[in-house]
Amino acid sequence: MTDRIVLTALYVPADRPDRVSKALTAGADEVIVDLEDAVAPARKRDARAALVDALSAASSVQVRINARGSAWHDDDLAAIRELPATVAVRVPKIASADDVAAAREVVPGRRIHALIESAIGVERAFDIASAGVATLALGEADLRSQLGLPSGDDAGLQWIRSRVVNAAAAAGLPAPMMSAYTDVRDADGLAASCAAGRAMGFLGRTAIHPAQLPVIERAFRPSDAEVDRAREIVERVGSAADDGSGTVVLGDGTFLDVAMVEAARRVLAIATRFA
Repeated sequence: MTDRIVLTALYVPADRPDRVSKALTAGADEVIVDLEDAVAPARKRDARAALVDALSAASSVQVRINARGSAWHDDDLAAIRELPATVAVRVPKIASADDVAAAREVVPGRRIHALIESAIGVERAFDIASAGVATLALGEADLRSQLGLPSGDDAGLQWIRSRVVNAAAAAGLPAPMMSAYTDVRDADGLAASCAAGRAMGFLGRTAIHPAQLPVIERAFRPSDAEVDRAREIVERVGSAADDGSGTVVLGDGTFLDVAMVEAARRVLAIATRFA
């Protein structure tokens, strides 16, 4: 598990130092400075050069580099070496554990966040999750294109999303964050999408605009009723374990055992962020 609960991560283009500065104070748990999709090929060199000044004292920051095999990948990793050790690397289009190992060889000791964006990556999700990455996530735009899925219809992504959530859990990683919701004006749609993702086991979401951050936080923040129930589970099941029974029945008839405590503790850990 990570050292802290991360519910929001805000993307910002690396070639806009003014926006990077604003993003760092926008209230996101993490800021993802983007060298890939948000930066045109002609501006990638300038964007890379701006990183050192923009992130010289930054924390809770990731840099999304260009994919392995692209014309910019090696130079991106070289630039990462000049940044504070706390700056993590977000590697797109990870297709195998070897892609992770190749990045780690160049930037040893840094946290690597893996983005799966292809069918073969989905098939190898557990191997990738087990390769020493900090987190696993989906890049859904490329997947939609490869699989021929219509825009705006998530039906074809449901199994894939569950596959990645399960792979992360099986590898002992935090629950994945959801991919960005691209309609920045549709707050209701974002909230509904987050609720659906939370029900599938996702925790938190990347954002492409600061206005999305509070919507995401509200969607993944446990309700008062959820916190009360989680606290009761921890207290009651813990007491049952102490007296040797290991099980307990709540007042509403719900049967609980010690296996349910971990989920309850996660609810309480998330709630602690807002205390």
